[in-house]
Amino acid sequence: MTTVTDESLQTLRDALGPLKDREQVAARLLEASAKHSFDPDTELDWDAGIEDGKWFWPPELVSLYDTPLWRKMSEEQRMDLARHEAASLASLGIWFEIILMQLLVRHIYDKSVTSKHVRYALTEIADECRHSMMFARMIDWGGGPAYPVPRRYHNLARVLKTISTTPGSFAATLLGEEILDWMQRLTFPDERVQSLVRGVTRIHVVEEARHVRYAREELRRQMVTAPPWERRLTRLNCGEAARVFSVCFVNPQVYENVGLDRHEAVAQVKASGHRAEVMQTGAKRLTDFFDDIGVLNGVGRRLWKSSGLLA
Repeated sequence: MTTVTDESLQTLRDALGPLKDREQVAARLLEASAKHSFDPDTELDWDAGIEDGKWFWPPELVSLYDTPLWRKMSEEQRMDLARHEAASLASLGIWFEIILMQLLVRHIYDKSVTSKHVRYALTEIADECRHSMMFARMIDWGGGPAYPVPRRYHNLARVLKTISTTPGSFAATLLGEEILDWMQRLTFPDERVQSLVRGVTRIHVVEEARHVRYAREELRRQMVTAPPWERRLTRLNCGEAARVFSVCFVNPQVYENVGLDRHEAVAQVKASGHRAEVMQTGAKRLTDFFDDIGVLNGVGRRLWKSSGLLA
């Protein structure tokens, strides 16, 4: 069996160009973390009250936006739905980040504890701990309930994160980070949105940019060096994760909690051209990257198309 070293990786390429040195990438990310990390407990004004007339999420990103049901809703009901969807997305984010932390710990378990690569992974885990607590606190601040994913998907994630190989772990990481990141980049500068929610999304966007870089560089490395069976498994696991992600993105209980018929609301979201465009646009940067490095080959592409995240 041939061992692939960091030195030999300098001669390896993928469709995006030469692979970058793992330790150099980690060193730059550690430097950025030292300069641009936040403590949400002190950075944000948790004592601030809810601002009248402001949204918890940009209306264009609310699942029912521009549907017949949306047009029948009062402005107050629309804003309440946005509040509940923000709580649902924060709950989803916590679920994904808890999974991500477990995958990162597995990734570094057999690696040198003195390497910068491992040190950055531990830095990212610390970031994700703060993010999860921040999201939970935002849910509580907004007066919304937490929205756990359905039990069957909660348990399916146990299987996926148990059998996931290293490339599968980083592919799932990017799935959980990049679509929400795209939405949050639209949220934090939006003056229609609650100031505290904008602050939460700003912190998350700044720190997640490093996490995305780390995951992308490592996934590129893995898709070049992993054996064929592992690359095939990555395509399968990532495609299934995309399907679960799209189903769980907004908990349908939010519709009942604002006085809507759950089944009618879900049907209109599924039929919404605007919603399909939002989700596919949010995923496009990620799906383009996955396409470039071979994650969407074969069954992976079919599963992503079935998820609605790929046109």
